Amino acid sequence: MTAKSPIEYFPAPRRSHFCSQCGSPVNRRVPEGDNRERDICDHCGAIHYQNPRLVVGTVPVWENRVLLCRRAIEPRYNTWTLPAGFMELGESTAQGAARETLEEAGARIQLGELYTIIDLPQIDQVHVFYLAQSVSPDLDPGPESLEARYYEESEIPWDDLAFRTVATTLQHYFEDRKLGVFGPHHYTLESHR
Repeated sequence: MTAKSPIEYFPAPRRSHFCSQCGSPVNRRVPEGDNRERDICDHCGAIHYQNPRLVVGTVPVWENRVLLCRRAIEPRYNTWTLPAGFMELGESTAQGAARETLEEAGARIQLGELYTIIDLPQIDQVHVFYLAQSVSPDLDPGPESLEARYYEESEIPWDDLAFRTVATTLQHYFEDRKLGVFGPHHYTLESHR
């Protein structure tokens, strides 16, 4: 009989309990010369800094229609989103956005300008979207998407969008398209609780 594999999950909050350098318990305090609490190992002296995570994605367009993907993963399973995900180490924001678009939708794109930068301090994230032109209508959604399709503005499933960053990015896109001038847009979305 084999042991059951643990359920994989994305841990949050990101506070450390043990030092990644020596394995000793860490304490939370303000280090000398700093102004914020950090997780510090009193055994080896390592300071475990935490920084916001970057989510990178695109607003891909084919013949005036915008590409959306229906999520096959949590959070917000079965809702629609722009192709986006966490930036990986060793890649630029542009490379990450193009990679996520290919992985989630199977869409081949020509990456355009930086479009929205959205600060989400309450969840320690920054979401970055680029404009993109699809080079063909062909899509091949990956395992993180139930489906992918292009939407006319009038068809956008506004009530079924996964995240406020996606909704606000799409709102900016359609407003800018009417004006014929596109972004960039930088703003903060505070918690609406």
